[in-house]
Amino acid sequence: MGEQNKIRMIVTDLDGTLVNAAYEITEENKKAVQAAAKSGVPTVIATGRMHRSAIRFAESLGVGAPIISYNGAIVKTAGGELLASSYLEPQVVERVLGYVFAQGWYVQSYVGDALYYVEQTEAARIYESASKVYGEAIGRGGMLAKTNEVPKLLVVVPADKIDDAILDLRNRFRNEADVMQSSPTYIEIVRPGVSKARAMLALAEKHGIRADEIMALGDSGNDVEMIRAAGLGVAMGNAIPAAKEAADEIAPPCEENGFAEAVRKFVLEGNP
Repeated sequence: MGEQNKIRMIVTDLDGTLVNAAYEITEENKKAVQAAAKSGVPTVIATGRMHRSAIRFAESLGVGAPIISYNGAIVKTAGGELLASSYLEPQVVERVLGYVFAQGWYVQSYVGDALYYVEQTEAARIYESASKVYGEAIGRGGMLAKTNEVPKLLVVVPADKIDDAILDLRNRFRNEADVMQSSPTYIEIVRPGVSKARAMLALAEKHGIRADEIMALGDSGNDVEMIRAAGLGVAMGNAIPAAKEAADEIAPPCEENGFAEAVRKFVLEGNP
């Protein structure tokens, strides 16, 4: 990375980074965000979650944090103003759904910040419990009828089969969709070119902030590009190997308030 520039924006993943295993932002992490804001450095949330799932975390910070959601497909201000959107092509949604149905994998779709699935399986209940967003079971026909303005598809595959599933989907839908892993069992499918990294850089540019003035923090596969693109990329101690390899610095694990430690070290104390 070379000599560090002054950090003017913090961009953070939620789960496993700012949000702990109990789906909470600790007081220590909140205070770090608020101290950074007081020093003139805003925090942006960048998550694979739906906007309506992320908003409660943003609001709890009390600093008006903008939200990059659906892995970069949707960007909104703290007040809900839409800044950017990018959707999968309807025919691609239809083809991906058909293929996933044939494999017997669980899949959920999103339209208008609402959640849809074929039926409420255990995978659906786990997602709903974690996100505090409840979906609607509309059957296969209902899913195939809702292909317009879909920012993301989420496929759930057993952890021991996910690597093969990702390779399969990438090969099958090459140039039609980007496929990435966001948890041990979650596969995210978005329009080609959509990423947290691209949304982060566009939002920064809008505010006159350069890439080398951003600190980005994350832990999973959908954070790798964002960590690499930031001037200061920080992987959590609990991050996957690829995220750590992309990072300039490794913070303590999420469960040890690694986010707050990184903000103190590189923003509050470390800004030249």
